[in-house]
Amino acid sequence: MTVLLLGFDPRSVPGVDASMVETAIAIGQQRFDDLGIETVTCLVKPDATADGQIIDALRDRDYECVVIGGGVRKPEELLEFFERVINLVHRHAPNAAIAFNSNPMDSADAALRWIRR
Repeated sequence: MTVLLLGFDPRSVPGVDASMVETAIAIGQQRFDDLGIETVTCLVKPDATADGQIIDALRDRDYECVVIGGGVRKPEELLEFFERVINLVHRHAPNAAIAFNSNPMDSADAALRWIRR
């Protein structure tokens, strides 16, 4: 079982404390490791390069779940980007559940709502 973690590269988002986000991502990853759940992380810039990176990650393997981070879905000004992400997941990983975290540290909880254990 593999979960794709999809979010923004914190170093590419203005005004974000990248080191704090990276620490939260590491804490969240440790939780997956403790649960024995394989993950792939896809961190993208909020620009035109994101679609290709997301498609490549989705095609790389079969995922049981794709967890989409709050940075992608929360800012109202990024609504169109969020819609593209959802449609890319729907198109390129149609059998994967889609889950949403509230922060990088609860990504495992989001995935566990949808994956079979």
